Formats: sequence, C-alpha cells, structure tokens
Amino acid sequence: MNVGFVVFPPPFGPIRLWTCLYEQLLRVECKERSGRREENGHRGPNLCHVLQWYLLIILSTLESLPTFGFLLDIDGVLVRGHRVIPAALDAFRRLLNAQGQLRVPVVFVTNAGNILQDSKAQELSALLGFKVEPDQVILSHSPMKLFSQYHGKRMLVSGQGPVVQNARALGFKNVVTVDELRVAFPVLDMVDLQRRPKTTPLPRNDFPAIEGVLLLGEPVRWETSLQLIMDVLLSNGNPGTGVATAPYPHLPVLASNMDLLWMAEAKMPSDNPMSDVYGANLFHRYLQMTQHERAKELGAGELWKQQPSAAQSCASILVCTGVYSPEAPGSTQPAQGEDEPPFHGHRDFSFSPGLIEASHIVNDVDEAVRLVFRKEGWAS
Repeated sequence: MNVGFVVFPPPFGPIRLWTCLYEQLLRVECKERSGRREENGHRGPNLCHVLQWYLLIILSTLESLPTFGFLLDIDGVLVRGHRVIPAALDAFRRLLNAQGQLRVPVVFVTNAGNILQDSKAQELSALLGFKVEPDQVILSHSPMKLFSQYHGKRMLVSGQGPVVQNARALGFKNVVTVDELRVAFPVLDMVDLQRRPKTTPLPRNDFPAIEGVLLLGEPVRWETSLQLIMDVLLSNGNPGTGVATAPYPHLPVLASNMDLLWMAEAKMPSDNPMSDVYGANLFHRYLQMTQHERAKELGAGELWKQQPSAAQSCASILVCTGVYSPEAPGSTQPAQGEDEPPFHGHRDFSFSPGLIEASHIVNDVDEAVRLVFRKEGWAS
C-alpha cells in the first residue's frame, strides 16, 4: 500500500514574466524621479506605485505555490473496504484549507476497474468529506487512453461492472462483450454444464472478426471469459471457424489490473510490492530518464512520444495500514537456496531489487503527509 510523493518544477515561466514586468516598472519609476523635479518634497502615489504593489502580491502568491503533490493509493491507505481509515481523515485535515480546497495537488490511484471514473469520484467525496473531481481519479485501466492505435479496432472486452461504458470512456469505439460473444457462439461456452445448449445451433458466418482483447479487471465468470478469450486468440478473431494452427503472433491483449493481492475488510496473507512500490519507483526512473533524453529517442513506439511529464521525481512511501507489516516476513525475501526473490511483476519488466524498496516506511497516510510537509518546508 503506497503513497506517491511527486515533485514538480516551480512555475518559473509565470514568475519570470511578472518579475520582468516589476523590473520594468522600477526602471520607469527611477527615470521619472531623476527626470522630474518634485514639488514640496512630496509626491502622491502614481500608476507605477499601484502596479508595483499589485505585482508584489502576485509574485508572493506564485512563489508560495506548491512544487509537490501526492499520488494516493486508495485500498489500504485511505479505506479498508467501505470503512475510512481514521488517519486518512487526519491527513486531509492537513491537506485542505479553510475553504475545503486542497492546498497541494492530490490524485487518487487504484487497481479497481469495475466502476466508472465519475462514480469513484463521488464515492471518495462521500467517504472523505470534500469534493473529489473525476479527473483526480486514476483507475487501473485509465492508462489505456494512451493506446489510441487500438481505439478503432473491434475489441472483445472482459471484466465486471460497466465494462462497455468504461471502454468507451477510454476511447474504444467498437467493443463486444463476452456475453454477446457467448450468445453468438453458444457452443463455445462449455465449462458450465448447465449453460450448454440442448440442441446444436446453426453455425454463424456473419459475425465480424475480433481484432483484439481488452481486459478491464476480473470477470465474475472466469471459466466463460477464459474459454472464449482463448477461442478468439486461437481462431485469430474468428471463433466460428476451425483452427488449423495457432496464429503467432496472436491478437493484441490489453490487460489492466494484473495485481490480484490487496486488502479490504478481509485479512490477506501478503502484499505484492511488485505493484505499488515497484510502479512508483519505475515511474521515478522514467522521470530521471526523460530529464536527459527526449522521449522519442527511447525507441518504444508511439506511446513514448507523448508530452514529457511536468513531474521531476517520485518517491514511494509505504504505509502499514494495509497488508504490509514491518514485523511480518517480507514477501521479497529470497527462498532458501535462491539468490534473489521470485519476480511477480509483469514479464515485460526486468527484475531490479532496488525498485521494490520504498523510499520511506511510515505507520499511516497522515504520517506520510507530515513527512512530506517537513521535507518541503510546509506547515502542517
């Protein structure tokens, strides 16, 4: 269970602009004083004086803007199931000003994907007692908005909850649900004996080919989803046809929420540091790379050609209100006879032991906020 502490560069552009204006006004004032004789040793306020005061106020406001923000995991950090962790309420009393507005940027991240972004924001607003905007919520599948090259393809979508609405909100325009595919090809759903057709239906050849698979979290009926997804992959998107040889490479599979370990009301035996801490540290490593290289030079396709992030660094803070406990044996310890712990992360990521080490370990999210405020010189 992780708290991300993100550092942003100061707004040098606006500050520099107003500073230049202030310097120009000072030059005008000095020129006026040197070129004009003052009467009776006194001169009333002029336009330059007024503008200088306004600019000083603007500069002081800009310089007090926060240059850091928080990425807050939800489960195990802010809530346990439907119950708010008390330390979370204490943390937001520090994060909110007298008007109930956030003093620093806060984004909520979660492995959940079975809910709409708007609904999750409303849920958090009710639990935490202040207005959470939908664009402050990152669900497990939110990054799929970047995969624009697949948004026009006919995708088989699997998951639970409002999967079609979520897929469309991500940009996918042509989706087919597992249930729609099962109805079109009922003989493929053969694991559940009660759902097998009593008679053999006529074969269909009018069903458009599927061009990819979209996994938005865990389905309710694993057996049906797994069976039909395998049939789609083996048939290269045409499950009504026979299969001579398995195609390779197979159709693209876009999967979110690969982590099946978390803590809600029920006690879980272990946490997966390959998810939250690993992801935060990997993000930090990426930020360090982009400070020295242009994203297009990484050679990783169109996804890397997005606008560079404004963030400069990301520090991971592990809290102990979720699964993690400093007294419990770590899941990252190597097994007997092994040189390094087993890697439970994504196969596209090479294992790096340093990436599963949190920058800080604290008791709860309130302690994490106080830690960051101290480091940034902010009053809590």
